[in-house]
Amino acid sequence: MRTLAILGPTASGKSSVAMAVATVSSSNTPVEIVAVDAMQIYRGMDIGTAKPTPDERDRIRHHLIDLVEPSEEFTVARFQREFSTVRSDVEARGVSAILVGGTGLYVRAVVDGLDIPGHWPDIRARLEAEVERDGTTDTYERVRRLDPVAASRIEPNNARRIVRALEVIEGSGRPFSSFGPGVDTYPESEVLQVAIRWDRERLSRRITERVHSMMAAGWLDEVSRLADQPLSRTASRALGYHELFEHLAGRTSLDDAIETIVLRTRQYAVRQERWFRRDPRIEWFDVGPGDFDDEGLMSDVTARILARWRQPA
Repeated sequence: MRTLAILGPTASGKSSVAMAVATVSSSNTPVEIVAVDAMQIYRGMDIGTAKPTPDERDRIRHHLIDLVEPSEEFTVARFQREFSTVRSDVEARGVSAILVGGTGLYVRAVVDGLDIPGHWPDIRARLEAEVERDGTTDTYERVRRLDPVAASRIEPNNARRIVRALEVIEGSGRPFSSFGPGVDTYPESEVLQVAIRWDRERLSRRITERVHSMMAAGWLDEVSRLADQPLSRTASRALGYHELFEHLAGRTSLDDAIETIVLRTRQYAVRQERWFRRDPRIEWFDVGPGDFDDEGLMSDVTARILARWRQPA
């Protein structure tokens, strides 16, 4: 069978559905799961990144989890290389793969083999300091002057993307928009991409419940164990960790930290869905009120995705 990618925003249940699909499919052919997640690569960041449990990893083999320490920087280009190694191994063993992820750029990078530009830390540090000091007006104008195509794809107040565009322009000597077809082009793909979609209000409730479940599972203790080691710039962007660090440092109450985590996770989920909606190749599977079995798995959605995967390409 062709490679299947199960996508969706955080708390949409994509990992549970992937486990269910893989478990059913493994009775006929070996199936393994490849996590396409920018934060599950970090060791020790388990609860807050919703990694599969040890039991789930025993039942179905997972790849691209726990690759590096949280102190290490990690790039999309490196993820592509790691993915390529896994793909070659899986194909050589005759195993079917299910990709699972909500990190849109990482998904595009491995599904479409995007041409990812390099990194120039010194240039980035200088630009970040400039934006921190003066705002994004002048830096965005530089992007607009040097690479109008890239500027048209970036919001004028999106500091992270403005800095990245200028870093690449200065470091490579090429327009940022010249690297591959870009994320706004959707070529034909051998990967079957499906996504799980919830009513916005129901997804918001699931996010709230999941954050509180994570706290009950020991998330604060996990963050406390990380507090004495430096986090890389990429690891520090993981949802919720900054807020809990702030609480541990005495700068906010635990209730306020949790409330902020819920709010920012909901905002992130909206951005994730918007990203995936732009890709016309993705087939959406809506979750209805009756789509749960006794274990809370979306049995109807699982069955529909499994049936779709079994159809000829």
